[in-house]
Amino acid sequence: MRYLVISGVLWGTGGLTGSLLRRATGLSPVAVAAYRLAAGGALILILLLLAGRRLPRGRAAWHRIGVIGGLAALFQASYFAAVALTSVSLATLITIGASPVLVLVAERLTGRRRADRWMLGTVGLALGGLVLLVGLPSGTARPAAVLGTAGFALLAAAGFATVTLVGGRPVPGLDDLTTVGLGFVLGGVVLLGLAGTTAGLEFHPALAPLGLVAALAIGPTALAYSCYFRGLRSAPASTAAVVALLEPLTGAVLAAVVLGDRLGPAGLAGAGLLGGAVLLAALGRRPGGPVALASGRARST
Repeated sequence: MRYLVISGVLWGTGGLTGSLLRRATGLSPVAVAAYRLAAGGALILILLLLAGRRLPRGRAAWHRIGVIGGLAALFQASYFAAVALTSVSLATLITIGASPVLVLVAERLTGRRRADRWMLGTVGLALGGLVLLVGLPSGTARPAAVLGTAGFALLAAAGFATVTLVGGRPVPGLDDLTTVGLGFVLGGVVLLGLAGTTAGLEFHPALAPLGLVAALAIGPTALAYSCYFRGLRSAPASTAAVVALLEPLTGAVLAAVVLGDRLGPAGLAGAGLLGGAVLLAALGRRPGGPVALASGRARST
């Protein structure tokens, strides 16, 4: 569980770091996402090569790497397309909010986990907190743009939910670091090609922008996703998707501390609800917790 918490907190630093990088370079959001994936994956690969790690073998391992790379590119590109059509708040609300719901539905349909009342209540509490924290859009956007944002955001949510479900099933001979490293390099190359043919990739390679690229690659990308895949080994996908909601909570706190943004009463209430939902998700995974007890009763019948 601690790995999932670490990943959620690290993801929350990505919004601020990416925003500072866009201000410093004028890069498009898709270009920032491309550099994030490519640099984060490359960093992991360099460390693995220095440690003497060999490339994985077997069709199953490379199939998983290709799936993760494609899903990472899909998630990033769809999310930023949703942002471009309307606003960050609406895109974030739909993307982050729909992910745990999609994971719950997928687990229920595949029989991987029963949608017990504890988890349903936890997800409901998390979604309510997310709405209060992020806020609803002002309503000035055109209906077509709102529908487009909803479509792209749901596509992004489906991509992240699929990463969560797929990542919970290990492949023999393929560890988490190698999966993230090779997969993100592949996804980054896809996004670099997309950004290069649309908004461009050029920026002045000064010390500050390069430092921001490094920070974005290390914390919210290489470390965060490695911890997330590690956490999926011991936690259900639905629990992981709820804990991922620490991302907007951490981002809001950092925006308040670093940028001077202030949370109103609704935002503070939303932050409290999100924190409570994450705590409930953690308690549900403890030995003797509600989910563990329910699982024990199910196995005994």
